[in-house]
Order: sequence, then structure tokens, then C-alpha cells
Amino acid sequence: MTSTNDTGAVAGPASGRTSHPHRFRGLVATGFIATLVAMAATTLAAALAQAVGVGFEVSDGGETIPLSGFAVVTGFFSVVGIVIAVALLRWSARPAERFLWTAVSLTAISLVPPLLSGADTATITALLGLHLVAAAVMIPTLTRSLRTRVASHPD
Repeated sequence: MTSTNDTGAVAGPASGRTSHPHRFRGLVATGFIATLVAMAATTLAAALAQAVGVGFEVSDGGETIPLSGFAVVTGFFSVVGIVIAVALLRWSARPAERFLWTAVSLTAISLVPPLLSGADTATITALLGLHLVAAAVMIPTLTRSLRTRVASHPD
């Protein structure tokens, strides 16, 4: 004999939202396009900085950051931002606001390593600027995308 018991609570999305897979796909697609733009922008900005004499030497041993390194690191951390945005869209009642706060906080934290790198002033300044270039592409794009998805699928 089979019986059902509907008295148990079931965990689900924040605020009782139902799952909307296309919301996630759209956010991820927007995020990946923004990632490509951020990678291109930081690499171009780094190339311009090199053209005006910034060496991007980050240690006393003379290690120089290659241009491809800017694209790879920007791409990696941009994807981390997309993952955070998707998680917040899934589990937060206010994903855009939470993402904005989280992303700005993480950007501020990301400014510390260049300051501790032991590089010259020009390199530190350029590295700080490159962090801000990537943030200026990713944060508004993902925040706007989150707001659009929440507004188009109200609870």
C-alpha cells in the first residue's frame, strides 16, 4: 500500500520562486559576453600601458606579467563573478543588490595584492587601473542583467 505525506517542508528557491532555467541561461550568456569584453579591454589597456613604458615587473627577480596573463586572470575571475551572480539569482530574494555589494567588496579586496607586490609605482598604478577596468565591465553588466531577470519574473 502506498501513502503520501505532504506535511514535510521542502527546500526551494528564495521567496518561493519557481525555477526559470532561461533566466539562468540568459544571465550566463550575458556574463560570458561581458567576460570576453573585459578580457579584451584589460589586455588592450595592458598593451597600451606597456607601450608607454610600464614594465609589469612584479617582483625583485624581474618577473614580468605577459599580456596573455591579463586575459587569463580577467577571464577566470569574471567567470567566478558569473557563478556568484547565478547563485544569487537562484537563492537570494534580492540578487542584484547582493551581487553589487559582493562584487564591489571583492573588487576592493583585489586591489590589495598589487599594493603588496613590490612593483614600481607605474606598475602598481597600471595594475590597479586594470582591476577597475574589468570591474567596470563586469559589475554593471551582471547587476543590470540580474535586475532585468528579477523584474521580468516577479514572484
